[in-house]
Amino acid sequence: MQTIEVLKQALSSLDPTQQQQLLVAGSAVAVGGLLTCYYWVYQGMKAKRIPIGGGWWGAGEKPQSEDEKVFPFQVQTSDEEIQTLQIHSTTTTLIIPIQTLQIHSSTTILIIPVQNLHICKYRRVTVAFPNLAPGDSKVCVKGLHLNMLTSKLRGFGVLFSILIGRYVPWLVGFTREDVRRLFGSVGFMERNIYEIIRETGYLHIQGTKPDSAGCGLNDSPVGLAAYILDKFSTWTDFNNRDLEDGGLERKFTLDDLLTNIMIYWTTGSIVSSMRFYKENLKTNIENRLDNKACPYAAFPNELMHVPQSWARDRFRNIYSYSYMPRGGHFAAFEEPQLLADDLLQFVKKVEKL
Repeated sequence: MQTIEVLKQALSSLDPTQQQQLLVAGSAVAVGGLLTCYYWVYQGMKAKRIPIGGGWWGAGEKPQSEDEKVFPFQVQTSDEEIQTLQIHSTTTTLIIPIQTLQIHSSTTILIIPVQNLHICKYRRVTVAFPNLAPGDSKVCVKGLHLNMLTSKLRGFGVLFSILIGRYVPWLVGFTREDVRRLFGSVGFMERNIYEIIRETGYLHIQGTKPDSAGCGLNDSPVGLAAYILDKFSTWTDFNNRDLEDGGLERKFTLDDLLTNIMIYWTTGSIVSSMRFYKENLKTNIENRLDNKACPYAAFPNELMHVPQSWARDRFRNIYSYSYMPRGGHFAAFEEPQLLADDLLQFVKKVEKL
């Protein structure tokens, strides 16, 4: 009862305009909640039908008659296959395990601060890349240019914006372009949550068992190529999944892609690059706030679009926010000129601070 009285007093203290704004916001939340519940319930009850087509899913043309006999399943191996296996086994490329870690691949001694790549100790010297280096309170870093951010997708503000942002974007700081990229024609859940789940299988295995998966990749050039090329295909554009060639040559040349693969193969570094995920799995970078000037280049085909209002949860000083006309996750590789232009405009501005 006391809570109700407090709410009544708070409402009565508002002027009519404020009461009207609160009523609109409350109504929007209620409508958004009902629409969301309806969507989930409707999709759950909606029966999904498999297209039958011609009724034949085998290779080639449908035969005039089908053999419906049940045959026993047998595994047969020829001498040639055994010889090939023996030859391949003798040429296996083994990975070097980390000492004293047995089957594990994570230890605190491997966690090296990124700042140590450029900064050995605190000295009054100019940072090599003052506009690119990671933020550190002990050095004069002016800014950090980013083209990818992750959002917590939790908290009242974010959930509220997801519920009503599609209908009243101005109320939660969204632009029309934010709405188009966040919701598209399929809705927020399909465009973001489901797509992220489809594309983060690698993250879970690299964050838990990098040496197990890496052993196979380190031993098979074809397997390594397939693993890496899958990322270059899908993370450039989700629609590439529907293309027979994966759309690889739409943004890259085969020579450039092969060069990337060969760097991992010739240096034997695929496993160590995968261990990076496990080392940082327990590090919650989302809790880290940075007040440095942070320009953000939002590429339309990035794994997930982060509006400026969400980006401010991570970086308070979003110095500039640019909607890029094209490009995906590998922005520097796909659209180097676009990324370079955005970076240069930021450097020119921040140097005047």
